[in-house]
Amino acid sequence: MTSNDRFDLIVIGCGPAGEKGGAQAAYFGKRVAVIERAEHMGGSCINTGTVPSKTLRESALYFSGLKQRGLYGIDYSLKENLTVHDFMHHEREVVDMERQRILKNLALHHIELLRGQAAFLDPHTMVLSTAQGARQLRGAVILICTGSKPHRPPEIAFDDIHTFDSDTFLQMDRIPKSLAVIGGGVIGCEYASIFKALGVDVTLVDGRDRLLPFLDNEISDRLRDRLAALGMHFLFNERPVKTENSASGVRLTMKSGKTLETDAALFAAGRRAAVDGLALEKSGLAIDDRGYIPVDEHYRTSVPHIYAAGDVIGFPALASTSMEQGRVAVCHAFGLKYKERVASLLPMGIYTIPEISAAGETEESCKEKKIDYVVGRALYANNARGHITGDTAGMLKLIFARADKKLLGASIIGENATELIHIGMMALDNGLTIDEFIEQVFNYPTLSETYKYAAYDGLGNLAGHKLREG
Repeated sequence: MTSNDRFDLIVIGCGPAGEKGGAQAAYFGKRVAVIERAEHMGGSCINTGTVPSKTLRESALYFSGLKQRGLYGIDYSLKENLTVHDFMHHEREVVDMERQRILKNLALHHIELLRGQAAFLDPHTMVLSTAQGARQLRGAVILICTGSKPHRPPEIAFDDIHTFDSDTFLQMDRIPKSLAVIGGGVIGCEYASIFKALGVDVTLVDGRDRLLPFLDNEISDRLRDRLAALGMHFLFNERPVKTENSASGVRLTMKSGKTLETDAALFAAGRRAAVDGLALEKSGLAIDDRGYIPVDEHYRTSVPHIYAAGDVIGFPALASTSMEQGRVAVCHAFGLKYKERVASLLPMGIYTIPEISAAGETEESCKEKKIDYVVGRALYANNARGHITGDTAGMLKLIFARADKKLLGASIIGENATELIHIGMMALDNGLTIDEFIEQVFNYPTLSETYKYAAYDGLGNLAGHKLREG
């Protein structure tokens, strides 16, 4: 092994955690290698998950005219004969630009990009296998960022023609007339709403009794009601025990005995760590029953020089969080004081139609923790910008402590929710009260004003009567 094969840091996987972790170390002068076995950089975030689904959401809104319906006295209806090429065109452009951005970032930081399968020989040594042969590499520090992959239960007959998982779904060569989505989590709800906006007959199947149960129940219920108003069907407390593919589509048999026949089915219920092929047993690492790697608050594993970040360690499995985990991991590994922790307050962004975002406590979590709280709401229907954009069904909900009015949580459903949440996050992070929103001047007309009027509503509820909005 020559000096060319020795690195301060070896990163396995070039998704959000791997890219940002590698760049952070290189920025501080470390010699870094990034190993990627997939054809394209970016992991599921860029290639099959975060970026594609969010781009497709915008494409669905554009082609369906959903946001413009009723605004201009014109019937904005779905473009006739919409093809997959039309629908996927912008998504493919955005994904390609993101792939190129990552390659440029690696080159900018003089990171050596190695293509192939990485496997441990011992805790410090990796073997890189390619079509051209094998190469041994040694890393003083190793960062595992291999991400996750969809769970494929044996009772689901995946053929990637009619029945798909969330990674293969974008390979579909047609827009189906009907679609069954199995799983009422983030991925399932996002794709279900996107295809419903396109006019597809969508049935959402979930084993629980509500969508996205980690959200404030009022927000979850509003999402369900909005999707139902678009014509979506729901099968709660159900799951498929058998699927059969045919030339005409998919037949799903539920645990209750009910059957459902659709053109296509998306199974989006669960993921597992993508650690196959790494030979982790030779590194001394242990994993849990879903393949996830346990780490401490610094993202260090049970082997002191080996770190892990991103989806491979499990919850929360968000691209934004994964980036920060990668940075914190390498800063700790090399004793850099630049970044010592990931923020304790994390935003949740869900790109359904309508959009949802939340941070902090919900009503349900406050009740569970026995926190005495008060709620303030502001409806987009009472906001000029809400009418301008055509979203009059949106809502901002603030939760604050009865004793001192300190903000405890914020939840938003509606246009620009994932942008608006950051105002609430800053208030939460700085321990501010809802009085801060009332004292501030917001641009008019903006959706940001909803913070002021939700605070007014909250003060009225605190006092036992409604205050005038001023």
